[in-house]
Amino acid sequence: MASDRWVFTAALFLAAAAATVCYAADPQAHFDWNVSYITVAPLGVSQKVIAVADRFPGPVMNVTTNWVATVNVHNNLDEPLLFTWNGIQLRRDSWDDGVLGTNCPIPPGTNWTYSFQVKDQIGSFFYFPSLLLQRAAGGYGGIIVNNRAVIPVPFSKPHGDVHLFIGDWYTKNHTALRKMLDEGKDLGVPDGVLMNGKGPYRYNATLVPRGIEHETINVEPGRTYRFRVHNVGASTSLNFRIQNHDLLLVEAEGTYTVQQIYSNLDIHVGQSYSFLVTMDQNASTDFYIVASARFTNGSLWDRVIGVAILHYSNSRGKASGPLPDAPNDFYYKGYSMNQARSIRTNLTTGAARPNPQGSYKYRTINVTHVYVLKNTPLQIIDGKLRATINGISYLPPTTPLRLADEYKKTGVYTLDFPSVPGDEPPRMGSSVINGAYKGFMEMIFQNNGTRIQTYHMDGYAFYVVGMGYGDWTNNSRGSYNMWDAVSRSSTQVYPGAWTAVLVSLDNVGVWNIRAQNLDTWYLGQEVYMRIINPEPNNRTELPMPDNVLYCGVLKDFVNPHQYNSGNASASSPLNAGGMLTRCLIFLFSVILLQWLDG
Repeated sequence: MASDRWVFTAALFLAAAAATVCYAADPQAHFDWNVSYITVAPLGVSQKVIAVADRFPGPVMNVTTNWVATVNVHNNLDEPLLFTWNGIQLRRDSWDDGVLGTNCPIPPGTNWTYSFQVKDQIGSFFYFPSLLLQRAAGGYGGIIVNNRAVIPVPFSKPHGDVHLFIGDWYTKNHTALRKMLDEGKDLGVPDGVLMNGKGPYRYNATLVPRGIEHETINVEPGRTYRFRVHNVGASTSLNFRIQNHDLLLVEAEGTYTVQQIYSNLDIHVGQSYSFLVTMDQNASTDFYIVASARFTNGSLWDRVIGVAILHYSNSRGKASGPLPDAPNDFYYKGYSMNQARSIRTNLTTGAARPNPQGSYKYRTINVTHVYVLKNTPLQIIDGKLRATINGISYLPPTTPLRLADEYKKTGVYTLDFPSVPGDEPPRMGSSVINGAYKGFMEMIFQNNGTRIQTYHMDGYAFYVVGMGYGDWTNNSRGSYNMWDAVSRSSTQVYPGAWTAVLVSLDNVGVWNIRAQNLDTWYLGQEVYMRIINPEPNNRTELPMPDNVLYCGVLKDFVNPHQYNSGNASASSPLNAGGMLTRCLIFLFSVILLQWLDG
């Protein structure tokens, strides 16, 4: 009888706790997206682009630390679709990561709902479609994670937010680009650079034809604005600058940085930054906002430049004359690397939590695993042009890795990814890194290719502790920044160079490590890391969502909640209650385990 009363009491507590934890404490933000093609001509050539909620770029998700975001995606494309949340860590929830290692694609003509918490994060991020080179056709948009009201921000509130999505662009559709890669061809020089989905201002009558719509940022003199800038392009690093205006860097992918002034900053593919820009100039004319290709050579690259206009309300004329100069270091990239090294964490301010960002002293933690991840120029494997990491070109299985684990399906992948490059011939495979829960990993990205690569890790932010030219060796650790390295989720690796990061493996799940460069990612330059909790409980990972999609070896499973014909709304009982169901299961497991423990 006593145990029955205990169970009854626990059940009452469970219901109350679930309602409190999942709703009262954590507000929800609902988004309902129709994803479809629209026809635009940003560079003067009509083409299909991917619009989100009929917008290109898509709408900005504006949430606050610890909110739950519910995103109902209606796939009205003619091919499968997934969205991933670049830089959002999805604590305990790789189920919503939106990549092939964790999710079955959303079929055309159906909808599916993501539900995830932006736990213990602040900052500037973006979302994008992760399949089939679709980001080259758009489908991207911003994510703002605001500080909670009780956490002070380390700068005065700006007059407004300015979102800038910059990226190289091809006038070929993404399906044509995909076909080129499948046929072993290079994508070639991009046709231009877009800013917020628009082409360049006509700063040069030879390079920019008439009729191109450009972006204009309207501002008031004397005011300070926060510019959130994201490189959403396919493969080109861009140098960002605003004519006659300083860029005060304040945040990089969720970390408040040491506040430093830059006249320009290199922003590599997949990276995000926040700058404070004060309108302190005499507005005799408008000013150029420029994003130009880096480390390129040849006249074909002259057109790969984005130009928008900064327009003061009291401006007396149009912008004219030459663009502000970019750094001139094609053959020696030391300027760019030194600039990257100068970006450091502000140790004294809080972020998602009130304790200072410097409270976590990564220099005091012992490294448990070391992985050297090396990429080389593209290679022919089984008759196909492929990209590799440590000699393995990743081949996505038809069954998501996390789903295979849940249903104990073997043979889907192997846990034999090498920790260092070997001498074996390159191969294709579904080899996965076996990460140790609560381990502390040192990863060295070694780029022996000829182009800059950007690497990203889902589910985490890592400390970028070092960069250098040549091959990394044990002696390279002597150059590490073990005090205030910036913590972020995407880092550049220069050609013929290395970048070292440190990461605490405290987020259970299956997580993607990839090249952000779309061509090499598509050709296999990625790997997954599997992190499981060996303890006999599931307190460290949310249960599988009740609307999970099935595919691959599980394709015959039927889930009546997985999706419908596209008429569900984000506030439907399933979507609103999905997080509650998962919290109920989670809390019940905690109570049950406590009861079994005595």
